[in-house]
Amino acid sequence: MSDSDAGSDEDEAEAVANEGDEPTPIGVKLGSTRTVIAIPEDGGLRTVKTLTCLATYEDAITGEEKVLYGEEAAREYPDRVQYTLRSGLPEDEDAAELTATFFESVIEANDVPTDSAVVYAIPTIDNERGLSNLESVIEGSSIGETLIRSYPESLCGAVPALGADLEAIDDIFVTVNMGSTNLEASAYRRGEQLIPFTTGAVTGNEVDRRIANYVEEETQGRVNIDTTTAREYKEEHADFVDFEPFTDIIQQPGGGSHEFTIERSVMDAVDEYVDEAVEEVANAFLPDLANDYIKVYQLALDRPIVLTGGMTCIPGIVEEFEERLSDELERDVDVVAPDDPSLSAAVGAQRIAARLVDADAY
Repeated sequence: MSDSDAGSDEDEAEAVANEGDEPTPIGVKLGSTRTVIAIPEDGGLRTVKTLTCLATYEDAITGEEKVLYGEEAAREYPDRVQYTLRSGLPEDEDAAELTATFFESVIEANDVPTDSAVVYAIPTIDNERGLSNLESVIEGSSIGETLIRSYPESLCGAVPALGADLEAIDDIFVTVNMGSTNLEASAYRRGEQLIPFTTGAVTGNEVDRRIANYVEEETQGRVNIDTTTAREYKEEHADFVDFEPFTDIIQQPGGGSHEFTIERSVMDAVDEYVDEAVEEVANAFLPDLANDYIKVYQLALDRPIVLTGGMTCIPGIVEEFEERLSDELERDVDVVAPDDPSLSAAVGAQRIAARLVDADAY
């Protein structure tokens, strides 16, 4: 074997060894309702999705404090489960500590690699204290030993909707994030966020409150549900394409049960939500974009508008938003969404993390 061949073999072996040492690129969305982690595995992507909540209890034998998180906590301890990011961000140190406990429990239970490059999808909210508390949770976790970065949730969520890779980063487009705690809208020009807009007046949480109120009205006061049940009604039954009335049963305080049917409450609430979202985008966000970046405005409206966020999971809402926004603007617009909006922010963040790893940007 020649010296050059030996050198070539050594270089190849070193490259393979270095490749094996690369950190795992991970995407994370710590959401007000659900947290999602996207992890590459066996040539594909493993996603962990859970309710962002936890409950603590005392071990009956040892007296040690134990932690349950997610659906299990909500189901078994509804009386004391805590939704740690109900407002979108940890508002104080206590909330940050609870969020950190929740997040670390999820990491440990799902074998999330600590030797990782982690990109977090974070909301666009003008709340310096809350963002600082979220940063403390992110930096204090056991993952992201190699790299920790944050990108806007609206950008991360749009990535899977605009291509199989990171085509969104080289594009000009408008995205509307329909979240539980805020409605966000932004324009992006080759990854640069322009005119970020946020309102807490049009939210998925407000839809839940309206559903609870409308159920009481529709049943003439015989049925009162909490917002958690209202959210479950929304997620299970809201459908602009093929809604069907549904029946539920509640236990009466004095014993026995009461069966009732819901025909209007859920769809009335989500219908109002779409109208209000269109109003905010058409008459608050887009005029500001046109005033400051008229060329971007013109180019972006010739491209599909991307809907992301939990409310986008409702069947038919993309088409409803498209039709109503077109009517409001008096011009045709196209609206698209990722295949699974509930996962898209974490999936987009993971793709960004993978690009950073490939570029040795750590």
